[in-house]
Amino acid sequence: MTRPGPAPDALTEDKILGGRLSLAQPARGYRAGVDAILLAAAVRLPPGAQAAEFGCGPGAALLSAALLNPGARLTGVERDPGAAALARRNAAANDLEDQAAIIEADALIWRPEAPLDAVFFNPPFFDDPRALRAPKPGKRAAWISDAPLEGWITAGLKCLKPGGALTFIHRADRLGEALSALHGRASCVVLPVHPRAGAPAKRIVIEARKGGRAPLVLTAPLVLHEDGSGAWTPRADALLRGQARLELHA
Repeated sequence: MTRPGPAPDALTEDKILGGRLSLAQPARGYRAGVDAILLAAAVRLPPGAQAAEFGCGPGAALLSAALLNPGARLTGVERDPGAAALARRNAAANDLEDQAAIIEADALIWRPEAPLDAVFFNPPFFDDPRALRAPKPGKRAAWISDAPLEGWITAGLKCLKPGGALTFIHRADRLGEALSALHGRASCVVLPVHPRAGAPAKRIVIEARKGGRAPLVLTAPLVLHEDGSGAWTPRADALLRGQARLELHA
């Protein structure tokens, strides 16, 4: 007998950051993964800092960043009403609603009441529908952007104070495009993320300081998996458990 799959609106309750954060998210469609945790690990906010995540989805990176940066105030900007509702639910379930607010808006045109200390995002990795086979409808918004990467970068910089940090994770093959969009507008630190030692980087994490003029910094890489066993490396495991942070300083 073939068992029916989950209903389109079915949710799973998952534990991330070593069980410290509970996350309700769709059983089908886009689901938060390693990228969201690495992004949160790269965001450093002193108490009282004001930050925003563009396209927060159900809140994996936003709420992880809130847990890792107690005393900071965060805003998740999400244009999908269903995802925004999930993010609010997750904030409440983790007692973070006083630290992390979620608003429904298009992040690329949204502006805060006052310039922010930090903006971070994990944007859709494709902005050309011809670049990959069409994803399932539930994943399209997470995979394919209506705006180019430069549009996300420009929108983020517009929301920052001078010297504010723009942090994002993306495909490694988009590094040239990212640096081109940031040239003359920010100083940059780039962290390559490799699936295994000796394998090409698949991801990059970038921190850009608005108005900075420091030379480009390419840090030592993060390697996710051990050769052979495929287990997480000690550093990756500590990051995914929320026991370590990524050091990016432009």
